[in-house]
Amino acid sequence: MKSIAKRTFFCLILACFLLFGVLTFVIRYFLYADRWVSFTGSPHVYTNGRLDTGEILDRSGTVLYSSETKQAYAESQTVRRATLHLLGDRAGNIPARVLRAYASKLFGYDKLNGTAAMERSGGKLRLTVSAQVQAVAMQAMNGRKGTVGVYNYKTGEILCAFSGPTFDPLDPPDLETDNADGRYDGVYIYRFFHAAYTPGSIFKLTTLAAALDQLPGLREERFTCTGERIINGQRISCTKAHGEQSLRDALANSCNCAFSEIALRMGKDALSAQAEAERLTESIELDGITTSRGKFDLSDAADNDLASAAVGQYTDLVNPCQYMVFMGAIGGGGRAAEPYLVSGAESGGKQSYAAGTKETPRMLSDEAAATLKELMRHNVQKMYASVDIPGAEVCAKSGTAEVGSDANTATFAGFLDSEKYPLAFIVIVEEGGAGSSTCAPIARDVLQACINVLDGE
Repeated sequence: MKSIAKRTFFCLILACFLLFGVLTFVIRYFLYADRWVSFTGSPHVYTNGRLDTGEILDRSGTVLYSSETKQAYAESQTVRRATLHLLGDRAGNIPARVLRAYASKLFGYDKLNGTAAMERSGGKLRLTVSAQVQAVAMQAMNGRKGTVGVYNYKTGEILCAFSGPTFDPLDPPDLETDNADGRYDGVYIYRFFHAAYTPGSIFKLTTLAAALDQLPGLREERFTCTGERIINGQRISCTKAHGEQSLRDALANSCNCAFSEIALRMGKDALSAQAEAERLTESIELDGITTSRGKFDLSDAADNDLASAAVGQYTDLVNPCQYMVFMGAIGGGGRAAEPYLVSGAESGGKQSYAAGTKETPRMLSDEAAATLKELMRHNVQKMYASVDIPGAEVCAKSGTAEVGSDANTATFAGFLDSEKYPLAFIVIVEEGGAGSSTCAPIARDVLQACINVLDGE
């Protein structure tokens, strides 16, 4: 009897485990079945690696991808090339992360009838980007390597996220034979999200954001530039001797001497805290994409290293998307909207997803944001007048990042101080030289295209 009782008890325990397992599976099935079915390579959703259900549209309704056409990608070669890194290539060398993240939103998977009830067409995924703006960015970059990003810092919608070089996914290059001149170097990298660049002088905005809170009265001070400073035997130089100047002129002149002085007075802890507030060394996660981390480490920095880091050199690295958001935070008074790429999805004629606006943590104080906005506007009026756009005040800073070669990385970042067009932007051109001459014209063309699109909506 004792033996039978033990066996009965053991069977009851097994039955409880089995029941628990079945219940767990059923719950998880009803919660996640559509995701399980839409995994990358699923024969129910993909054919030869190509999503075979639904459409992907830009913000204006332009078809970027459709399962209804044999080629799948957009009819326009220009649009296909301009949106390559968003939609990926057929070989999978450039993954279509957004597509994979929202595949389950494009078909009507029935949890009771399974894949037999799936809608093979009709699902739509609408992106926030504009094919028209992407094309303008591609044309303005003119085959150069780098990235262009623009987003609405009030809503979070990304209007442009271009990465170059690019190619037509219907006519991919053979890198062994077509890349003798290096034109396709790094073509599989989505630079806007997955690269990190030496920022150069655009990083002075980070330095100034920290200093304005740490050094009372800084705004009223005067700075004298003789053309160079020697710190621990290292030469910090400017393009010329700027003489005596105000803070706003020091920023407009991009004076390394003035900003190295400011950094030494402020100290590395304050600058590190500001970089942390901007999340420069963190990743952003949006719509299936995880951005690359930047780098800012002053743990072993001597005074000369701190001075170099404050002007965007030393070991500084920034992710373009993340630094664009910081530009939005300046324009937004200290905080901005988190960026996103997918505005909504529908399946079977019903909405299956709708994006919402989320705010970033505070990145800088109200006072610092207001001062930076004013000084960046002065930059444009004094140094980059050609980038100004009627009806939308451009606030910006350029940079020339030294990366160990004769051809430096050109950078340009800022925002529009406009209720109607609250757009933050960043332009980076590898081996581009000076940001003011190389990137500013690109920014102007792309921003004007964004305004045209917004006006048409």
